[in-house]
Amino acid sequence: MRKQITLLAAAVFALQTVGAADAPPSTRPVPRFIEETDTAGLQSRFEGQDEFMVGGGVAVFDCDSDGLPEVYITGGVNKAKFYRNKSARGGALKLQEQRSGLELTNATGAYPIDIDGDGNADLVVLRVGEVEVFRGLGQCKFERANAQWNIPASNDWHTAFSATWEKGSSMPTLAIGSYYDRSRPDFPWGTCTPAMLLRPDASGKRYAAPELLQPSYCALSMLFSDWNRSGEASLRVANDREYYKGGQEQLWKVAPGLPAKQYTEADGWKRLQVWGMGIASHDIDGDGYPEVFITSMADNKFQKLQGDAKNPSYIDQAYKRGITAHRPYVGGDIHPSTAWHAQFADVNNDGLSDLFIVKGNVSTMPDFAILDPNDLLLGEADGHFTQVGQQAGVASFRRGRGGMLADLNGDGLLDMVVVNRLDKAQLWRNLGAGTADKPQAMGHWLQLRLQQAGGNRDAVGAWVEVDLGGKIIREELTIGGGHASGHLGWMHFGLGESRDAK
Repeated sequence: MRKQITLLAAAVFALQTVGAADAPPSTRPVPRFIEETDTAGLQSRFEGQDEFMVGGGVAVFDCDSDGLPEVYITGGVNKAKFYRNKSARGGALKLQEQRSGLELTNATGAYPIDIDGDGNADLVVLRVGEVEVFRGLGQCKFERANAQWNIPASNDWHTAFSATWEKGSSMPTLAIGSYYDRSRPDFPWGTCTPAMLLRPDASGKRYAAPELLQPSYCALSMLFSDWNRSGEASLRVANDREYYKGGQEQLWKVAPGLPAKQYTEADGWKRLQVWGMGIASHDIDGDGYPEVFITSMADNKFQKLQGDAKNPSYIDQAYKRGITAHRPYVGGDIHPSTAWHAQFADVNNDGLSDLFIVKGNVSTMPDFAILDPNDLLLGEADGHFTQVGQQAGVASFRRGRGGMLADLNGDGLLDMVVVNRLDKAQLWRNLGAGTADKPQAMGHWLQLRLQQAGGNRDAVGAWVEVDLGGKIIREELTIGGGHASGHLGWMHFGLGESRDAK
């Protein structure tokens, strides 16, 4: 059941799970997905050569207030496409391409956000070239707002985005990351261009001059998150070691009224160098603090906060949890994987968070897997994860980049969108325990949408706790992370067998 709320309250759908006869090696019920790319009307391709080897994002958000999210997919050198969601509730997915004013070329990523607090979703579109920011007008119409909000013009290669509301501000602080210097394609190593913060000026209605984040190390993902539950979000940045010199993963302290400050070893931060491409954050172990998953080439990282949360000191638990996801699990290719978008969500409504990872070779790199299927890892009760991508029907061998899990037809089951490089985007409907003709939902579930007065209308940065009578599920409402892909709207909670929640 969905409920739009200011104070948290809940009602629950009582649904059925997979029977024991269907159980795979995972101890949890495996959802069944069916690809509906063509029948749904999704016709998008992310094309382009070197400047489009990264990026390829999707934005999912409701802009007509019907409760079902629309889909916007970047196209690289092709025009980006906006799709109105015409799906019947609980039925087959149907998307209708519609002109919206968002048909941009050179688009690499997109993130929905309500910048002006008017109740209409706005959209930040990352590009190879100038970032474009669009103000939502309602009913899925948009107008360019770069001049109105004083968004700086830059010809950089923009690859990452996140946003937060600093205390006392009616407009969000925007973080925009970029890749290497486009003017030096023959020798790009060591040319990472600076990321920037856009903070509201004194008027509170437009942005001041950008604050450069230096040093910057070729960001491919950013996420504002309250890592220590202090009430103040810091900026996590995933950086690509392929092109930086002396760089690392980063965490920036962003305190109101002060310049951003990078955490260092003196603060407890441990130096980490990976091909950072995507970020996913979630409180997996229920201790009240978010763990962080970072995608890379070969093994991925799963970082858990150590100690008393006074310092940002993390240990890696990817191997312990079974989510290094470092090689393909089907297809016969034994080379290391290349991971991009990542997202924690409950795809089988059992009350345990699962992990979705989009995979794909950069191009045709022979030392890395060419047949590199997307991962779907189910969370187990003991904290481990089990690979079920093949059983679930989502083991695509295309060159994946961005993606999103979202309930596109309002049935309480999270569907899947994947953007592929030099290929068609793909769309899967989650059938739960059923079939295409007769879907069968799994577990009980709850969807919430937060609203509040003021500029931060969607309560970005809020922590939601769902109490199942002894077990508490926590989720932080954030904008950013993943790989070039954003979501704004319903928060989804699987409740397992619990019939009551608060």
